[in-house]
Parts: sequence; structure tokens; C-alpha cells
Amino acid sequence: MAQEPAKAEAAVAAPKSKKKLIVILAIVLALAVVGGGVAFFMMQKKEDAHAKAKPAKEGEEAAEAEEGGHEEEAEAEGHADPKTALTYVQFETFTVNLLPDPDDKFLQLDLTVEVKGAELAEKFKTQMPVLRNRVLLLLTSKKASDISTPEGKTQLSEELLTELKKPLTASGKPVKVTQVLFTSFVIQ
Repeated sequence: MAQEPAKAEAAVAAPKSKKKLIVILAIVLALAVVGGGVAFFMMQKKEDAHAKAKPAKEGEEAAEAEEGGHEEEAEAEGHADPKTALTYVQFETFTVNLLPDPDDKFLQLDLTVEVKGAELAEKFKTQMPVLRNRVLLLLTSKKASDISTPEGKTQLSEELLTELKKPLTASGKPVKVTQVLFTSFVIQ
């Protein structure tokens, strides 16, 4: 007789554990389906972008024959030509001593430059020592009081833009730098 209540409890416990197992499996299956759908969607977008890029390369000659006024429209629609699309080049952190004002201060600066075209971005990366030298020379000529205000930072950004637009070689053309962005700016 003592065995009968134990069997009844075991019989009641078995359906509950099966229900739990089914619920857990259903949740795992639903998560797998959602994850698969997201992965498929993301992969599909990449394939679409690559497919659109190939015909654009084939039609470069036709695009060059058109006027440059359509360039801005293409960028706004997200179909910019890779040669003229805005690309960002990040510099390594600069840490420089500033001119005494009356105390010695230093500047730690992270800088990103916006250029036109991936080809120019690659050229920028190969010429990085020359560009870093230009930036360092400009930064070390500043006082902390000159660049600590918003106006001073704007002025510094404009000066850096002018400096980075200079040709990379003596007989070269000016570089198509469109913007200098500060991603970190600390004076101590």
C-alpha cells in the first residue's frame, strides 16, 4: 500500500517534466528560427550590396561621361561611387607637449579624417608617417589656452584640414580631405 502513493506521485511528476521539456524545446526552436532569419536577412543584404557594386564597376565609363551633379544624389541614396564615397581614416593617438602657458601641459588627441574615396584612404594609410609629422608639428606649436575653448578647437580643426590638404609629394595635387574630426581631446 505504501508503494501505491509513491507510484501516483511519480506518475504526476512525469507529465510535468515532459511539459517543461516541451516548453524548453519550443523556446530553443523559436530562438533558432529567429536567429536563422536574422542571419539570412543580414547575408542577403551583403550579397545585394556586392551585386550592385559589380554593375557599377562595369558602367564606370558611362558614369564618367555624365556630369558630376549626380554624385551628390547618388550619395544621398546610398549608391555612391567607391571612388568618391566618403571614407574615414583614423590616426593613432597623439600625445604631445604644448607650449608653456605658464605651466607645462600636454594634449592627448584622437583624430579621424574624412576623405573622398577608398583609394585615397589607402594612399593616406601608406603615407601615414608624413601625415602624422605634419599634425605633430602643428599640435606642438599650440598653447593650451589657444585650444581649450570650442572656438579654439574649431580653429585647430581648420588648421589641421589645411595642413592635411597639402600635396603628399612636391609635384602632387592637393589631397581631397573634406573634414577633420576629433574623437578624443584631453588637455592636462
